[in-house]
Amino acid sequence: MNLLHGKDFRPPWPLSSGHIQTMLSSSGVRRVLLPRAAKSVLRGAEAVVVDGGGGVRLTGAYTAQQTRPQSRGLAVLFHGWEGSVDSTYVLQTGSRLLADGWDIFRLNFRDHGDSHGLNEALFHSCRLDEVVHALGDIAARWSARPMALAGFSLGGNFALRAAMQTSRVGIPLSYVLAVCPIIDPGEGLFSLEESAPWFYQAYFMRKWRHSLLAKQKAFPQHQYFEMSELKQHLRGLTESLVLRHTDFNTLQQYLDGYSVAGDAMRAMQIPATILTARDDPVIPVSGFEKLELPANVELDIAPYGGHCGFIRGWGMTSYTDDYIATRFNAVADAAVPAG
Repeated sequence: MNLLHGKDFRPPWPLSSGHIQTMLSSSGVRRVLLPRAAKSVLRGAEAVVVDGGGGVRLTGAYTAQQTRPQSRGLAVLFHGWEGSVDSTYVLQTGSRLLADGWDIFRLNFRDHGDSHGLNEALFHSCRLDEVVHALGDIAARWSARPMALAGFSLGGNFALRAAMQTSRVGIPLSYVLAVCPIIDPGEGLFSLEESAPWFYQAYFMRKWRHSLLAKQKAFPQHQYFEMSELKQHLRGLTESLVLRHTDFNTLQQYLDGYSVAGDAMRAMQIPATILTARDDPVIPVSGFEKLELPANVELDIAPYGGHCGFIRGWGMTSYTDDYIATRFNAVADAAVPAG
């Protein structure tokens, strides 16, 4: 199967609008209209808890493929900020890979999904060590190979950072693919506040406040924020998080802590692909254009797609399903011994 490329995605009007792509990507409308096949990863899924190290527990869901005599490999999927293992894009990608013969592991980050009561400390975007540790636990418990990882938005950022650590700690990850990953968190935060339409910040803030209130309910003995802090906008609440719940002294230090901008990905030891859209209204394309990447990292900037949308038509399926599947399958085919 030939690999797909971002330039080949040409959606019909009005899906050629990055804003419409972005708004539809996580909408209830899309969830309703998706075909049943896009949710097949839910059937037979096993809810599991994995080890994040140091007493940290993370939740996830494992689905074994049933279409081939032997699995193509293990596909691990990371959702975006305030998403979960049940986010539409995760289910759709997982279902496509499952149909192609991959075993699927969908991981929840700390405080995502229904996992607020598992760990007392709050989630933040620099908690990379527990995600890498969880990948090690997943690799040890589910042995299908090759092991490939895909992440979306903040999950794409985590996937890229984790992939740069796996070789060092002996995790047998073969390939990573990031869809619209956060590159420069400072630039992304400024974009949401200053140049993106107001409803994007409102959407993320509503979901984040809901998550923080769920965390407070799970641990009533611990005061995570003052109510006045919860009423702040994105920058103010993020700064309160940094000063209250991290070891960083400033907001900028925290944002730099999970940046993959500039030459940060020169440390990548495995093949990787970054797919983004030039019309993404959430993460500016300029951060991608400034990247200094090694030869094993492919940067693919599509003209259309919005933020994690890439919706092909009114059936609400996404081009990213085929895009990810062709690349994962190529990795699996390359791993099969000749003869």
